[in-house]
Amino acid sequence: MAQPEYVEIAGRIAREIRSGDRAPGSRMESLSDMRTKHKVSDIVIRGAMDLLQRQGLVRSVRRKGFYVSDSPNLVRVSPERQMESAESTYETESTSKSEVDISRSRQTVPAPADLAEQFGVEPGTPLVHTVTRATASGRPASISDTYQLEGVTGIDDAATLEEIISDRVPDGVHADWLSLGAGELVKSVEQRFIGPNGLVMFSRVSYPADRYSAFVFRMALNT
Repeated sequence: MAQPEYVEIAGRIAREIRSGDRAPGSRMESLSDMRTKHKVSDIVIRGAMDLLQRQGLVRSVRRKGFYVSDSPNLVRVSPERQMESAESTYETESTSKSEVDISRSRQTVPAPADLAEQFGVEPGTPLVHTVTRATASGRPASISDTYQLEGVTGIDDAATLEEIISDRVPDGVHADWLSLGAGELVKSVEQRFIGPNGLVMFSRVSYPADRYSAFVFRMALNT
């Protein structure tokens, strides 16, 4: 799934803030100037600034414009993050691309009963299992287990993203990657990408409990 223009522009500005190219408390250029610089519409620029505000990187001052936050925090925003690759997400959150390392391993496994029920298939049906490990700034940032039916190559058919966030004791593989002691908790996010015909992809991501200062979710309400 290609990420929207406003997410891409927000990512560029976020990296400038994280690297110090934009100093804390400094004033951002006007929306008009940003629109001209990036050669996009006003709607795209406003979307980028809205995302940066939700990430805690900029603040809006009435009648004065936007300013870089005095103390930018790491805030995980959904569902925009799901439109990015892991590389793009962590590069945005780091001061440089060289600080980010992503590794993936894939294998086909028989669906256990709980996942078979979610996908609406028989237990033992082949699932593609992907483990993604991310390191940022020399520290483990996350580890995820993702499952898809064989032959499903992406989430383009997904219409809904459901996320459940919880504090939990991770399994051994997740605990080992995050270098946790016995009984330590992680922030766990379960993601269900749902299409017209049912579940498209299931993922469970574990983050160090102190990585993000907040998790932001947004959904459209029908009027």
